[in-house]
Amino acid sequence: MMKQEVTLSTDIAQSLAKAVGQVGHDRLFVLTDETTLRLCWPVVSGLPCMAGARMVTIGSTDENKTLESLAHVWSCLQQGGATRHSLMVNLGGGMVTDLGGFAASTFKRGIPYINVPTTLLSMVDASVGGKTGINFGGLKNEIGVFNCARTVILDAQFLQTLDYENLASGYAEMLKHGLISTVEHWAELLRFDIADADYHQLGRMVARSVEVKERIVEEDPLEHGLRKALNLGHTVGHAFESLAMAEDRTVLHGYAVAWGLVCELYLSARRTNFPKDKLYQTHQYIREHYGKFAFDCKQYDRLYELMTHDKKNTAGQVNFTLLGEVGDIRINQTATRDEIFEMLDFYRES
Repeated sequence: MMKQEVTLSTDIAQSLAKAVGQVGHDRLFVLTDETTLRLCWPVVSGLPCMAGARMVTIGSTDENKTLESLAHVWSCLQQGGATRHSLMVNLGGGMVTDLGGFAASTFKRGIPYINVPTTLLSMVDASVGGKTGINFGGLKNEIGVFNCARTVILDAQFLQTLDYENLASGYAEMLKHGLISTVEHWAELLRFDIADADYHQLGRMVARSVEVKERIVEEDPLEHGLRKALNLGHTVGHAFESLAMAEDRTVLHGYAVAWGLVCELYLSARRTNFPKDKLYQTHQYIREHYGKFAFDCKQYDRLYELMTHDKKNTAGQVNFTLLGEVGDIRINQTATRDEIFEMLDFYRES
């Protein structure tokens, strides 16, 4: 898989012109959702490098990360005369970069694309690392491919368009990066006040978070081993997300991951001796900033079933990434049904 270039930008005009100029193309397409069309497209629409761009817009929120939206993008590319030598710029959050990357990767067997993430979640997670895809059959990211963007441009000015919930959603992935890196990184993240964000400090922390992910992806681009570290919190988090989607109470991805971190750190304390003081410190931060996901014991079977569909599973066993300590990553850890139910008990009762 081609290594992507990640640009930490303080001048979006210069960064985007360079990225677009590096890819010879006959036609330029820009994918947005309805929200980023309104809030973010005006930031770059007048740039010379965007002249003549054909716009493609899909609905906002993860509910639109569907086969129907994907088909709409393919149709717009086809009707716009896209060839294998065309270029697509994905301007938006993780839903846009995931779906747009998949559309570009599969249209005419693949056209190049550039990601310009506009949410914190997409900056530190979705847009970096080459994972693309859509939700399918009620399951998160069920269909997709690994294929890197030519360039990912990270510009902190877009973060100021976010409300608290979307800022917090992205920050959950940064907490995960802290947990899989160093105690110092993790502790710095727990000291940061998302509700009164210092954007200069946040930009520096985003760069550090992206470095953690890039280092892991470069070592294991196709998720055969170490890259599974990035799934901490996601086995349970995706199950929460899928349950919420099925019950028409959709939750933001980062919130589901934050709740999943609490569960999987509990499992880590039980199975791999993760320190309980660090479990409770992280739990307290998440409870204060993300609240709690509501479910009851009657939904345990459904949550367990959703976990069995996780892509990391092998031999019919639910597979987790756990920690022995901050930065001590234990991939390919399994748990019994009873242990998973005990974990859900802890989450509900704590």
